[in-house]
Amino acid sequence: MRFILASASPRRLSLLKQIHVTPDDVIPAEINEDPILGEVPRPHALRLASEKCAVIAAREPDSVVLAADTVVGVGRRILPKAETPEQALECLKRLTGRAHQVYTGIAIYSPNKGLQSRVVETRLKFKTLSPQEIEYYLASEEWHGKAGGYGIQGYAEAFIQKLSGSYSNVVGLPLTETRHYLLEHGVITP
Repeated sequence: MRFILASASPRRLSLLKQIHVTPDDVIPAEINEDPILGEVPRPHALRLASEKCAVIAAREPDSVVLAADTVVGVGRRILPKAETPEQALECLKRLTGRAHQVYTGIAIYSPNKGLQSRVVETRLKFKTLSPQEIEYYLASEEWHGKAGGYGIQGYAEAFIQKLSGSYSNVVGLPLTETRHYLLEHGVITP
């Protein structure tokens, strides 16, 4: 059976390679990622991953499809994927000196088992950032397109005081849970 990654994220592809998995194809799912009114971070991540998986599974019903979506939450607030320096600045202002959560929804489809999904949560705490640190990080542009306006796999790792849970989850794909799903759906063997 073909294995398809339904994601445009180079980080997810790289994480799969860490566990020696290479998809047969990468087909990003184009869906509206805006939160539904009143939606909070955990269900938002699960909904997006499930929708992405379902879209590609409908096109490729004889394949195994894996999709994921990572969301940064501060309390009940969903932080955006920063596309502008202003959005990144707003995210960093909300994160400085505070705890937050990173949720990755993962969904997998196979013809034999249908669609399964779950959310993995990692808790983090940022140090209090100085104006100079914020300015430096904004100038780096590492924040571009990243949930919550930062990428832990770059310079922003220096901002993390505490991390409880899966590091790979914060990068964009929780490897323990993903590997379990891939085993269960016959993509890999033990």
